[in-house]
Amino acid sequence: MGIEKLWDQLEPETRQWFVSNPGCKTLPRAVVAAIEKATGTQLQQDRHGESILAPEDCDFIRSAADLYNARP
Repeated sequence: MGIEKLWDQLEPETRQWFVSNPGCKTLPRAVVAAIEKATGTQLQQDRHGESILAPEDCDFIRSAADLYNARP
């Protein structure tokens, strides 16, 4: 997916969802829809409308959550 490339285009609420759920490997339909709406990028989805995050996406999200949580 390349969430790192899409990160700055996401709505603050969507970025907050990622920061609050850094261990998530499967994105729910609502998050997929928010990403597609904000970025115009079509994500690969399973039959339930969910998307699986690549390992590098998971690493980026954990790093983003760590940075966010380290803020004073």
